[in-house]
Amino acid sequence: MNDKSAVEIQLSKSKLTLMFLGSIIFVGLGIWFLIDPTRFISPFHRSTSFIFIAGLASILFFGFVGFYLFKKLFDKNFGLVISDDGIIDNSSGLSAGFIPWTDIEAIKETRVANQQFINLVVKNPQVYIDRQTSSVKRWAMRKNYKSFDTAIGISANGLKYNYEDLKALLHKKFQEYKSKTIIKQH
Repeated sequence: MNDKSAVEIQLSKSKLTLMFLGSIIFVGLGIWFLIDPTRFISPFHRSTSFIFIAGLASILFFGFVGFYLFKKLFDKNFGLVISDDGIIDNSSGLSAGFIPWTDIEAIKETRVANQQFINLVVKNPQVYIDRQTSSVKRWAMRKNYKSFDTAIGISANGLKYNYEDLKALLHKKFQEYKSKTIIKQH
């Protein structure tokens, strides 16, 4: 990248490793739920069918997450690059790729299960959904769009960067872009 003012943020291999190990634990618990659902009957969950379905859901969800975390562990690219031209998102399994500032309408914040996301509201989210290489990723981005009015969510969980600092940096760069655009129009 030729932009000297670009901020290049690395993926955090230690955070990714911990998340990967956590996903393996949940897949293991899911397998245990499938093998012996009667062992987990309690006053709260008396149905072995419910326990079996919870185990299956755990295997599917955390297996998917673990697969993409494992791939990210060997990814040599930066997790996020923020430049005068826009953002290159490679921060997760649902990375959006290059997002020019001209496409970004707003930067919002959401919290899902105690995890914070910086959401980029773009002019045409379908472009970013269609970029995804698998039907599962496209489905997940469509779900994000329906739930949060944006297909692009960036988390600092897998980055060597603090969430609050990342949020401030993105807002600052977005404001700089908007200020330059206003000056050019006058």
